[in-house]
Amino acid sequence: MSSRPRSRKAVPIPQSVPPTPRVPYWAAGMVGLFAIGFAAAFLASRAPSAPPGMVWVPGGEFTMGSDSGPPTERPAHRVRVDGFFIDETEVTNARFREFADATGYVTTAEKKPEWEEMKKFLPEDAEKPPAEQLVPGSLVFTPPPGPVDLRRFESWWRYVPGANWKHPDGPGSHLAGKENHPVVHVSFDDVQAFCKWANRRLPTEAEWEYAARGGVEKAKFGWGNDPPTDGVANIWQGEFPQNNTKLDGFAGTAPVGSFPPNGYGLRDTAGNVWEWCGDWYDADEYKSRGKRTENPTGPKASHDPREPWAPKRVIRGGSFLCHVTYCESYRPSARRGSSTDTGLCHLGFRTVATPAMLTK
Repeated sequence: MSSRPRSRKAVPIPQSVPPTPRVPYWAAGMVGLFAIGFAAAFLASRAPSAPPGMVWVPGGEFTMGSDSGPPTERPAHRVRVDGFFIDETEVTNARFREFADATGYVTTAEKKPEWEEMKKFLPEDAEKPPAEQLVPGSLVFTPPPGPVDLRRFESWWRYVPGANWKHPDGPGSHLAGKENHPVVHVSFDDVQAFCKWANRRLPTEAEWEYAARGGVEKAKFGWGNDPPTDGVANIWQGEFPQNNTKLDGFAGTAPVGSFPPNGYGLRDTAGNVWEWCGDWYDADEYKSRGKRTENPTGPKASHDPREPWAPKRVIRGGSFLCHVTYCESYRPSARRGSSTDTGLCHLGFRTVATPAMLTK
C-alpha cells in the first residue's frame, strides 16, 4: 500500500559489434533455461549448507532501484552485497507460536496502548483518544461496499479491538488451518524480539531486493517484464478495494510457498504480505548514494516528508492488497516505510543469517 493509516501502534560498448545471429525464440528460451539451470547447479555445489527453511544467496552485484519507478526508487544504482542465508518463505504462524510459547512474549497489538508512547508516532497537535478507544488491537482491511476515492485509505482500514497475530481478523477469528500462513500484526519491535530468540536478523533493504530479484537483472518484476498472471503471486484481482475476484485462489493471506520460487529459491517475495527490513526508511535515501555502493545498511534515521513525525522502517514486497491501479508494489524495487509501532493484517517478515552468525 502506498499510503496507510497511522496507528499505534536508480561498460563501455564497442562502437562496432558483429550482428547477433537470429535463432527461433523457442530455441533461445531452451538455451536460457539450460544456462540458468547449469548456473544454479554450479552455485548450489559451491554454496554453504543452509539451515532448515533457508536458502543461500551468493554474493554479487546488481542494479538496485528503478529509474522508471516512483521518486523513492530513484536513481537506479549499482550495489554489491555479500552472500547470506535467507528464509525461503515468510515466517509462519506456527513458527511465531514456537517463539511466543518459548518466551512468553506479548506482541504490541496485544498490549493496551499508552498515550505517552503513542504521541511519539503522531503529529504534535494530535488529540488524546477517549479512554474506551485505548484498547489492544490492530488494523484490519475491511472492503467497502462500492467504489471509493483511492486517496482515502480510511475507507478500507479499520482499527479492530482484539485483532492481533492470534486473531488476525479480530475476536472470533483464529489460526486453525492457517498455521502455515505468514504471521501478521507484528510490529518492528515484535520482529526484533523474534530475531534475537532465533539467532537471526532482518534483511537489509539491499539484501532483500537482491534476493527478491532472483538473479533477474533490471526486470520490472521478479519473474521478468510480463504483467502478473493468476499463478505468479498472491495479489489483488478485480476492482480495488471493493471486489476481489480471487482468481489466484486467495482473498487474504495464502499459505507460504503457494507460488513458484524465484531463481534463488525464494517464495512469496511478490505479494502475500509486506515484509519488514532492518533499514530506517528515508524517501530520499537513493539520492545520497554514489553510483556504486557495497553492503549498504540504510540511513541513520527515518525521513518521510509525508509523515515526518513517525519513525519508520523499510517494508518490501507488497501484499495481497496490491493492485495495478493503486499499489503495484509487488515489483522488487518498490519500497515503503511503516511506523515501527505498527502491526497490520498484511505485514509480516522473513529473516536472514550469515555464516558468521551461525558459528556463534
